[in-house]
Amino acid sequence: MNPSLELKQQTQELLRDTVPGEQDLDAKVRHLIEAEYMRQLGQYRRVDLTLTHKYGMTFNDFLEQSMPRQKEYSWEVEQDAMDWETAMGGMATVERKLRALRETTRE
Repeated sequence: MNPSLELKQQTQELLRDTVPGEQDLDAKVRHLIEAEYMRQLGQYRRVDLTLTHKYGMTFNDFLEQSMPRQKEYSWEVEQDAMDWETAMGGMATVERKLRALRETTRE
């Protein structure tokens, strides 16, 4: 095995404790990566849901209606716009990464 790819014994034990089952180490690490992606996706979705509820519209509607301009570029609306844009981009990125991870897992 390539020394740079070896996991320390303690790390292997932690993996066994964290991800039970007879999967090999690669499968266990992929499981943890998928769990992290799902956690990130959940955070981004919560931001999207919160702001959709707050403004009563989708992000696209928010942009189309120029809400920051309508609200005279208030700090709160500008911050919400940046958070929402980050969340929308984050969701797209994480969903793409999840698809790629799941496709390579099937191989």
